[in-house]
This record gives sequence, structure tokens and C-alpha cells, in this order.
Amino acid sequence: MKGYFITFEGPDGSGKTTQITLLKEYLTNKGYDVLVTREPGGTPISEAIREIILDTKYKEMNPITEMLLYAASRAQHVAQLIKPALEQGKIVICDRFVDSSIAYQGVGRNLGVEVVEEINRVALQGLVPNLTLFFDIDPEIGLKRGMERDRKADRLELENIEFHRKVYEGFCMLCSRYPDRFKRINAQADIQEIHHQIINEIEQLSKYGK
Repeated sequence: MKGYFITFEGPDGSGKTTQITLLKEYLTNKGYDVLVTREPGGTPISEAIREIILDTKYKEMNPITEMLLYAASRAQHVAQLIKPALEQGKIVICDRFVDSSIAYQGVGRNLGVEVVEEINRVALQGLVPNLTLFFDIDPEIGLKRGMERDRKADRLELENIEFHRKVYEGFCMLCSRYPDRFKRINAQADIQEIHHQIINEIEQLSKYGK
């Protein structure tokens, strides 16, 4: 792959969207061709699946169904958008990727990390992010931030705090499991300090030629 793949992960309400916008602006000003996308979503088919996954009227959704829908959305996203962009030499920034499925469905829903990894193996086509920025924030603080936003909470955001704590533990597990790829960002800092943390991680990669 000629391009570079950066993913943003973290609990709900961790402030990823704001920082993705700032990073895109920073990299674009440096002369890079940047594509920003999200999961679930990114393509028309994937966005349609997103509507089903996050719709609050589907409270009866089985955890396995949820996992498979995420994987289906991801398969289309990777094949139609992410891989072609990387092959064109673009920097792709994605708001959530397979690590969210591991944390939310594998750990949060108790389906098991190995099960989620196996289901997604075909969908990923061998694709692994070059860098994953984990927005480390207390789940309760993140949810409180989320409630302050001017939109309705989605189906996963409405889960109880115990579920969100398990998801957070899932992300922490991934940080320990993949220390070279995962970089912790203190998401409880102010916006400019968080941006500075991210730029520092990007510059470290450039410094060592990664």
C-alpha cells in the first residue's frame, strides 16, 4: 500500500470527531491527500447498514446479528473505499474500525475477542491500520459529554454504564496487546492539547521513517 491508514478509537463522547477535523486540516496544509471516513459507514451500502445498527427501535437486536452487520458494513467499506484510497497513496483517517468491534461486541457483548477477529478476517482483506489513536477517557465522562450534544443518542450509546465500562476495558486490553500500533491520547485534556498530542504521535512516525 502506498498510503497510510490512521484509525481513531475510544469510548462514546471521547471527542474523536473534532480531532479528526483538526488532523485533516493539519495534514492537508502539509500537502497530503487526505480521506476522512467512518464506521459503520463510508459507502452507500455501509451507511444503510449503519442506520439499522444504530436505530433505537431495534432494541431486540441479537449481539451476533450486531457483530455480523458491523462486519458486513466493514467488508464493503474496505473493498470500495479504504483499499482503493490507500492504493492511490492517500492518508485515510477512519473514525472507528475493527478494534471497535473487538471492544464493543467481543468484550462488551461477551462474544469473545477471537470470535470477532475470525468473523472480520475475511472482511478486512488483510488490512491493518498503521496507527491507532486511542482516546482515553472515563466512560462516564464520555457519556455525559455525549448527552450534551445536539442529537439523540443511538442504540449503543443508550446501553448502561456497565456495558460502557466493559468496552473501555476492551480498548485498554487492545492497547496492551498492540503497543506499537496503539497510542494513548489523554482525551480529558482541552481541544488544543489533544491536537498537540496527536501531532506529536504523527511526527514521531515521520521521525523514524514509519
